[in-house]
Amino acid sequence: MDNRPLGIFDSGLGGLTTVKRIAELLPGESIIYLGDTGRVPYGSRSRETILKYASQDAAFLTGFDIKTMVVACNTACSVAYEMLESTYDIPVYEVVSAPAKAAAEQTANKKIGIIGTTATIRSCAYETAIKKLSPDSTVFSMACPLFVPLVEEGWVSPVDEASLIIAERYLENLRELEIDTLILGCTHYPLLREIISKVIGPDVAIIDSGAETAKLVAADLLSRDMICENETGGLIKYFVTDSVEGFSKLASRFLESDVDGLVEQVTLE
Repeated sequence: MDNRPLGIFDSGLGGLTTVKRIAELLPGESIIYLGDTGRVPYGSRSRETILKYASQDAAFLTGFDIKTMVVACNTACSVAYEMLESTYDIPVYEVVSAPAKAAAEQTANKKIGIIGTTATIRSCAYETAIKKLSPDSTVFSMACPLFVPLVEEGWVSPVDEASLIIAERYLENLRELEIDTLILGCTHYPLLREIISKVIGPDVAIIDSGAETAKLVAADLLSRDMICENETGGLIKYFVTDSVEGFSKLASRFLESDVDGLVEQVTLE
């Protein structure tokens, strides 16, 4: 047993989808979440800047004596994961391998689509992971940078015309390529799941990177005998690098619960 908290960081709010899933699977675990809201988005930053930011995020979390770290930002995973894993002597999880494995196992026609931020798509992290597992699969990628601001504006309803138009523009090519599996390669994107499914078609299996990673973390902690002995009532604390009020309001959309009083602003530099 290990009663230390889990640490999770993201460039902003998207990692809250991973927090929500982990809390559902491991309700007794305490979680420290860091959202670098003052420097979001990471997706359009240079490799050097992403490495710097990820290093600072991880250093902040490890100050809480965490037992494991989840890099819930797809962009940070694709650029900084190897550096973080080699730096810390605790388990460090990324949000690429688990959804890649799920997609490789679920696809029937071996045509897999990936959508994510510009940096994530540019890194080819998902393509590399899928090809290792399923060399005969064909992988198609599409950067969808406007999806993040749509989520943070709350434009996530499947009847929202502006969001549907943007999704149609992004996903048209993937639909024509007849993919049967689509990885949501950004932790913001699950909030647009209904819109994405409506555009891409009901026969396409959608893989949620946050949900698949949560399953991996839960299973691995159990196998390592690192589950908290408290089976219910874990505490979750949120830290942000920008407005507490703004984060609290948006976080309720991701978590479907109120976080007022649980959020604190911090400075990383």
